[in-house]
Amino acid sequence: MARIDIAEKHAAREAEAWGVAPAGDSLPIPALPVPRRNAALVAYARAVGRVRESLAGQRIDAAFAEERAHGHFFLFVPVFLGIGAALWFAAATDPPIYALQLLACVTFWPAWRLRYREDWVALAAGAAFLVPVGMLLAALESARLDTVVLDTPVTTQISGRVLSRESDERGAIRYRIALEATRDPVLKRPPGIVTLLARSRHEPIAIGTGITGRARLGPPSGPALAGLNDFAFDAYFAGTGAVGYFYSAPKGVATGEAGLEGRVRQEIARWRNNLTEHIRGRIGGDAGAIAAALVTAEQRAIGAETVEALRQAGLAHVLAISGLNMVLAAGTFLVGARMLMALIPGFSERYPAKKIAAVGALIMVTLYILVSGGALSAVRSWIMICVMLVAVLFGRSAISLRNVALSAILILLVTPSAVTNPGFQMSYAATLGLVAGYAAWRERPMRRESRGGPLQLFGGSLGRFFGGLMLSSLIGGFSTLIYSIGHFHRIPAYGLAGNLLAMPVISTIVMPFGLIAVLLMPFGLDAIPFAIMGKGIEWMIALSTWVASWKGEIVTGQIPQSAFLLVGLGGGLACILRTRLRHSGTLLVMLGIVIACWPDERRAPEVLVSEDGRLVAIRRGDTVATNRARPPDFIYAQWRRALRLGELVKPEMRKSEGVTIEDAAAPAEGPEKQRKPRRKADRQKAKDAMASALEAAGKGTGFICETKAFCAAVSPSGWRIVTLEDLAFLGTACDAADLVVVSQALRLEACRSGARLMTARHLRRTGALEIQPGAEKTASTLSEAEITRAVETLDRPWSRHRTYDWRSGTFEAETALNDSGE
Repeated sequence: MARIDIAEKHAAREAEAWGVAPAGDSLPIPALPVPRRNAALVAYARAVGRVRESLAGQRIDAAFAEERAHGHFFLFVPVFLGIGAALWFAAATDPPIYALQLLACVTFWPAWRLRYREDWVALAAGAAFLVPVGMLLAALESARLDTVVLDTPVTTQISGRVLSRESDERGAIRYRIALEATRDPVLKRPPGIVTLLARSRHEPIAIGTGITGRARLGPPSGPALAGLNDFAFDAYFAGTGAVGYFYSAPKGVATGEAGLEGRVRQEIARWRNNLTEHIRGRIGGDAGAIAAALVTAEQRAIGAETVEALRQAGLAHVLAISGLNMVLAAGTFLVGARMLMALIPGFSERYPAKKIAAVGALIMVTLYILVSGGALSAVRSWIMICVMLVAVLFGRSAISLRNVALSAILILLVTPSAVTNPGFQMSYAATLGLVAGYAAWRERPMRRESRGGPLQLFGGSLGRFFGGLMLSSLIGGFSTLIYSIGHFHRIPAYGLAGNLLAMPVISTIVMPFGLIAVLLMPFGLDAIPFAIMGKGIEWMIALSTWVASWKGEIVTGQIPQSAFLLVGLGGGLACILRTRLRHSGTLLVMLGIVIACWPDERRAPEVLVSEDGRLVAIRRGDTVATNRARPPDFIYAQWRRALRLGELVKPEMRKSEGVTIEDAAAPAEGPEKQRKPRRKADRQKAKDAMASALEAAGKGTGFICETKAFCAAVSPSGWRIVTLEDLAFLGTACDAADLVVVSQALRLEACRSGARLMTARHLRRTGALEIQPGAEKTASTLSEAEITRAVETLDRPWSRHRTYDWRSGTFEAETALNDSGE
């Protein structure tokens, strides 16, 4: 205000030079001509404006200098690295490496010379250097992994070594296998690591030993819709080249010795598996499965109903090895170790008990991360805890934004692909919000605390505990809200209530007694602590089931990518900055919310086709019809949440007589070999059955299906759609329909009748499809419709396998693959 007063005085002097004094001034206003008087007032206003603009610039410079003084520019290092990595992964083709290297070299010297500047120039120079560095790190990770992803589904005999295994609640075992050989047929381009499910009952095959069996292998699936999570991307950076299942129980076989690194990994996997089975043996049911998940992160044995209840109650984060688990484990060890040392007379006076406890906690969390599977959230939490414990050893502040930034930098240097992972984003958003909230609370103006009067119990330690719990739950919930909407398209409405009810049990019973049980396990004294831990988990399940019964899940649907980015970036700025510059983050958040809530002019898709061609859905108002009575939940659940689909209309099943006939089995190559009978369609009866189905579908709202033959439907735009289960009806379908969907991979590219043909071979290149009327919004023919591909490009390492032709052993050019009429 003092500067404003000075500015007004300077302006008044300038006005006085013109012979005019402003209103309220003590100087007499001379009688001047009107033109000169008006010119003087204008000059006064301009002078005030110039001074105020100068002061506003000084305020911004002062804010940048204050941020610099607090070291907040360092917090932008992981932000810029992450932006660079995200840009590289979002590109349609691999950016040129030499251009990125040249750009990094050119921008390094200005960034280094300007690193001590206290204004935005230093920040801009740092961004110009760190963004291409982040892109180079992403390119290096992709080239280093070079995961071979299977190109097409195949059945073969596999042989390999078991790297790890985990069981579900039904006894099925999922093996992660290092593939060594294939036969019948021999794969020309075999993946290095596959994940196979064995549903048949058998003796579990030990980790590190050989395994063989007849298996169905397939490439990891792509996005269920455009903009959704790409599981092929995740599999590529996890090193998984194929997924599938065994037809029968696999068998153990002898295999060669692994290398040193392989033996170390196998030994850790054995520890993890043995610990998981021991915990499940001590605690039965879902409680035992959750207890094992809290220690080793193996969640497959948890029942689907329990997982859904935890998710709707906002407690799904408890299952992931994250900051909560690490902090509770490390905190319990620190407090317990210091209490034990305090019981020894004179020990705490002679030795630094706090630092000794910190070293013990550091060893404990390191062992924890080894047996937890190494998920991104766990690694992030481990790095954070290690930095905090090292800070305790050197007498520095343990909780700070700088420690958060250090852990993020370490992760991005090694695995920049983590920036696209929802767990990474949510974990850092929650941690950033909690640390920033803690800093704001610590720097608040202090006042004398009242005793609480008649509510003294709630104003004392208990009140502070529940108040801190509520505040941390609110901050964590709001920090991760945009990521729940952007990635999962739903939010638990009663998540705060679920956390307030269950977190005291988790904090005071589950995690402390779980840590005690693990520490006592070598001595065989873990039965009682595990029993107490199991009882606490049972209470947590009961509370989450109760909260889930309130039916408070909110399905939000997809939001624009720009809104997601603006809210995420704005929230980060609001947490990182401490001066008035943080309000720029608030403006970005508000702009993102406006864009998210703005009515979407793009028409919702009318027809949806899954990547494998087995599931087709038609939207009609508030209902959605599918060609399968029980659509696969993995795909349909994503569709339902992303598009906010309404009531499901199941297909009407029919079975007409004499529509199909079978050829008599004939010898193949010898008298003992028989070829499989081929089904043929009675042409006229098939034509009549399909015409009848299309006519009935046009009058109704769902699919009309001929059992084990075809399904027919008519979309709101009048498109006739047929999905085939039996290729004997292909010719009839092409003649009767506008769109024919076949789940088999055919060499046929199009129907002779002009109908659009979508086979598994086409869908392998495009991924899932969304079809909606064109710009005119009155398209009566499918050729005028707009088709959105889930796989936007085939020229990236994690999608290039879609262009591989196993017959020629070569990769086809993407331009040669666009033969599906798009």
